[in-house]
Amino acid sequence: MSLDDLNREQKRSLKRMGALNEEGNPTRTPAPARRAKDKRVTPLQYLREVRDEMRKVAWPKWPEIRRFSIIVLITVVLYTGYVFGLDSLFGVLSGWMYD
Repeated sequence: MSLDDLNREQKRSLKRMGALNEEGNPTRTPAPARRAKDKRVTPLQYLREVRDEMRKVAWPKWPEIRRFSIIVLITVVLYTGYVFGLDSLFGVLSGWMYD
């Protein structure tokens, strides 16, 4: 995709984001710096951070889980029946055509 394919609104948006300079030419962004070895965290620190983040998650309550599970199961059963019905119908029709 070239800059000629973009409309004015897209070009203005790219200028605001800093992807285009004032002349409308693309600007190069520097590659993200790699993390130094000393900035790496230990596995224990990583697990602590994961635990802390998981505590912030808004987990659904059991009634909500049950309701969504029932909806998913009913949908799966209906689509399975639909595909089975179409498969059977096409099997019968193709049987008539080849006999």
